[in-house]
Amino acid sequence: MPFIPHTKFEEKEMLDFLNISSIRELFKENAQGLLDAKPKSNLDKSLHDSLSEYDLAKLLQKRASLDSGYLNFIGAGAYEHHIPAAVWELASRGEFATSYTPYQAEASQGNLQLIYEFQTHMSRLTGMDIANASLYDGATATAEAILMAIRSHKKCKTKNILIPESLHPNYIETVKTVVSHQNVNLIKVPFDSDTGIINLSALEQIFKEHKEKDDAILATVIAQPNFFGSLEDVHNITDLSHKYDALVISVVNPTTLALLEAPGHWGNNGADIACGEGQPLGIPLASGGPYFGFICCKTPYVRNIPGRIVGRTTDTGGKDAFVLTLQAREQHIRRSKATSNICTNQGLLMIAATIYLCLLGKQGIKAVAAKSFENTHYLAENLAKINDIDIKFNSDYFHEALIEFKNKSSNFVDELLSKLENSDKKILAGLNIEKYYPNLPNCLLICATETKSKDDLDLFINEVKKHI
Repeated sequence: MPFIPHTKFEEKEMLDFLNISSIRELFKENAQGLLDAKPKSNLDKSLHDSLSEYDLAKLLQKRASLDSGYLNFIGAGAYEHHIPAAVWELASRGEFATSYTPYQAEASQGNLQLIYEFQTHMSRLTGMDIANASLYDGATATAEAILMAIRSHKKCKTKNILIPESLHPNYIETVKTVVSHQNVNLIKVPFDSDTGIINLSALEQIFKEHKEKDDAILATVIAQPNFFGSLEDVHNITDLSHKYDALVISVVNPTTLALLEAPGHWGNNGADIACGEGQPLGIPLASGGPYFGFICCKTPYVRNIPGRIVGRTTDTGGKDAFVLTLQAREQHIRRSKATSNICTNQGLLMIAATIYLCLLGKQGIKAVAAKSFENTHYLAENLAKINDIDIKFNSDYFHEALIEFKNKSSNFVDELLSKLENSDKKILAGLNIEKYYPNLPNCLLICATETKSKDDLDLFINEVKKHI
């Protein structure tokens, strides 16, 4: 049966009302190539034919198998961690999986309590006073944090935002898309060619130049760890930003916060806003998503936080009760007054993350972070013992590192990745970052989480040796 239950007569009535001749005209603003796209493979082509339920299930199982069975050393914003079986067994229960926004508090106490617990976990991890009830993903959470900073910093009359080139390139592009039509001026901060992190002297020079022109900086974005896995000097960057009356937006990986200093404790006064991607907290890679974002802040900025906040109170009988205490999203308020116009709140994924954090506890999440740190350092240091391989940057790193292949052809990294992926070992060896950073040729971003055994790491090292 058709997915859209309209008869041809009804379709014609609607088209006549709109004064157009075909449904295709509704999409005339789309690129022609998208409208005329052809199936790229036999798998895609078969979806255009009628299939029975059984045949469709077989087809999708075959498609799912195309990206399974690999030994994965890619990080770059999406991380392979062990997920206890109980996480999705519980998150998939009907009362969670099929529930929607908890508009009726009296009928949604379980959901509201779980969101409240999520907020508590994230506040403790980030060292912030307030956490919201999740956002769309880490990239849009970063854009939301910038817009939140602009609303919060009323004293600053500019919209100048310092954004490091070492922030995830996809985050940078997303931020540009979201804020480009809101007169926000994104000022790129270069990374040091030797360390891969922000140079404090160069950063202060940017602040001074803008101050002299009476063109103040409103906020500084800091990625910790940054895209290269390197650890920024967050304490001095935070203090320097506050010295020039700029807010600090921290973009963090929640797993690393089990060991690294929480953003709320950076420098003398801490970061003002913390955001990031929640995928490492019990969300599978799942062929690319979906994921969820989070955002936290200090108390003075709570009225400008996007999304929702769940609060705890007592009912008339004196029992604990949970309610939505702040929900200035566009469903509840005029669009122009909303703190967020990105309405997808990844509630189910946030629920899974809460269960993950509850199951692992404080010591468990520390163990995950410590083992990931240990594995990546073992991998990077042993690869660097091979001739013509170096760790690119002279700086501390956490569970990702950038390695450089010396004296190789311009397409060496792509060839190496292809050979390892298509070998019988099925190794996904990392990410070639040259397309994002043309000034970093023959560099490979690698990651090893707690899911890798010493045998896995040694296998990777030995396979690389064969192709050097």
